[in-house]
Amino acid sequence: MHGPGSAAWLLVALCAATGAYCLLRMRSGVEEQRRTAGSEALMGFGMALMAIPATVITPPRAAWALYAVVFGAAALRALWASRSSAHHVHHLVGTFAMAYMAVGMAAAPSGHAGHGGAGAPLVTGLLLLYFAGYVLWSGARLVPVATAGGGPPASGWGDRPELARACRLSMGIGMVAMLLTV
Repeated sequence: MHGPGSAAWLLVALCAATGAYCLLRMRSGVEEQRRTAGSEALMGFGMALMAIPATVITPPRAAWALYAVVFGAAALRALWASRSSAHHVHHLVGTFAMAYMAVGMAAAPSGHAGHGGAGAPLVTGLLLLYFAGYVLWSGARLVPVATAGGGPPASGWGDRPELARACRLSMGIGMVAMLLTV
């Protein structure tokens, strides 16, 4: 995941800010939104940690194995939750991608990827296609559409659907950037 310095730090900032906003969304009064926000916060902070440039810190292989276990468990949880909501299928793909990248980092000879060869090209390509499509789709959903009656404004930061979509869009962009360096 370790690309050029300034780009890596921008990715770290984007993912950390997204994770922080997802923590704010966990204050929602709707249980499903809180649960989803918690999963997305885990993804945002996990992506931020994985994107820290290797020149700053190179985690030991055990850290990558821990990432793989954490995101593998999150993928199993998303698999279970996907029975009731199609949105959790996206969480399943995202957590699988994080576990996949962590396994690739643990298996890389120097303990960090960034020069290619840390994953299976077919799996990486499929994940890239999925997330590139997701970014385009979710970006198109952010385009404002004129509404006739409008609705009541959302009550708090955690209940604003356009901000949640922007959060998911930024994580999708981050995932594409990270997969490009695998």
